[in-house]
Amino acid sequence: MVWPAARLDSVPPPTLPAGYTLRTHRPGDEARFHELMELAGWPGWDDDRLSYSLNRMLPDGWFMAVHSNSAVIVASAMALHNYKGTFPFWGELGWLAADPAHSGHGLGMAVSACVVRRFVDAGYRHIHLHTEHYRLAAIKTYLKLGFAPWIDGPDGDLHWAPVLDRLGWPAVSQP
Repeated sequence: MVWPAARLDSVPPPTLPAGYTLRTHRPGDEARFHELMELAGWPGWDDDRLSYSLNRMLPDGWFMAVHSNSAVIVASAMALHNYKGTFPFWGELGWLAADPAHSGHGLGMAVSACVVRRFVDAGYRHIHLHTEHYRLAAIKTYLKLGFAPWIDGPDGDLHWAPVLDRLGWPAVSQP
């Protein structure tokens, strides 16, 4: 998915309901991040695996939503520079994860908005993300935020049409 160039000046502000706050990464957050990744369906995260992302992260580019009463991190997303080494001047919204016990509060949307804002503030003109077609909740979050499907090649529409249909989202064209 890509952030449309026409939307670079209109990134929605992050909003959270009462009882949650936003902040950037602090030393010691890693263990909870590993737990969030497990909850989000990406098992096996540890400090070694995390180091790849840390080496590509923009300064102050790791955002956390925190449950105020418990001080527990409940959502996370990262601003990663050229994550796969494919697009040298692109930023990638990476590793969005949220605790399912806190779903429905817009936490993924809030940390994702922070990532997009961080890229725009740093001067990035190209922002993208990767997600699997079956992660419908994440895709809906990205669409609501303002991302658009990246229709790459002649079969791109064939890939996106059933996903958008399952979400009840209107068909889109390449931004």
